[in-house]
Parts: sequence; C-alpha cells; structure tokens
Amino acid sequence: MKKRSVLILAFLLLCLNSCGIYSFSGASIPEQAQTLSVAYFRNRAPSVQATLSSTFTDRLKEYLVNNSNLSLIDGFADLQFSGEITGYSVAPVSIQSNDQAAMNRLTITVQVRYVNRFDSKANFSQSFSRYQDYDANLSLSSVESSLIEEITEELVDDIYQKAFVNW
Repeated sequence: MKKRSVLILAFLLLCLNSCGIYSFSGASIPEQAQTLSVAYFRNRAPSVQATLSSTFTDRLKEYLVNNSNLSLIDGFADLQFSGEITGYSVAPVSIQSNDQAAMNRLTITVQVRYVNRFDSKANFSQSFSRYQDYDANLSLSSVESSLIEEITEELVDDIYQKAFVNW
C-alpha cells in the first residue's frame, strides 16, 4: 500500500512537472514563453516624486526575473508589461478630536498593460493601487523612501499575481 502511494505521488509530480506551466509558487507561465519585457513606467501622476518611475520599473523587472525563468529583453517579448504611474498622493486618514490628523496615508496607483502573445485572454489593462499609513507627526520626506519601497513591493506582487497566478 505504501509503495503504491509513493508511485502515485511520483506519477502526479512527474505530470505536473512535464506540463511546464505549473509551478509550486502557483505561477502559471506559458510553457513556450522565454522572454519578457518591462517598459519604463512614466510618472503621470498630478504630484510627481522624482525617483518613483525608475524605482518602480526596476523593482518590477527584478521581481519578474527572480520569480520566473524568463529572460528580460528590450522591445517585443513573449510577455510584455507597460504602463504609467497615475497617482501619488498623501491624505489624512485618522482625524483626532481636535481636527488634527494622527495618521497620513501615502497612496500610489499604477496603470498596467500586460500582453501575453500566446494567450490573448490573459491580456489585461488594469489599475493597481496600494498605500501605507504613517504618523502625521513625521514629515513625508523623512519616511518617503521606505514607504515607496513597501508600496512598490506590494504593487509588484499584485501585478505578478494578476499576470501569472490569475487571481
């Protein structure tokens, strides 16, 4: 009985591995895809942060390469990501009894276009938005770089999930 269970498990693992489109991370990348491209995400938000475009674009490239076995190229690739940063804003979120904000919220929004040349049904154009709250007693400039890093990580993960895990 134990030997039979081991054989069945080995067979199932072999089947999953041989189809080439499933990974244990949950990613479903087309087997025939070998390349990806990430166009520069221009900052078109009403309020522009100087380094956000390059930070976001570089982090997206790094994440996609590190979490797949695809080669990053410029131009026409099997899987293509493009878009722009459409929002960068700070707003009070936790108002105290004296009408002072206890917390502020930095929100970043990106519009992403994804093209999968093997499966047009997987293509999408979608807006992704994430935020981080910070103490209103702190200046934005003192926490901005760490907030951008945290928000960028979340956005990049959301984009990866949408493109490859189909959530």
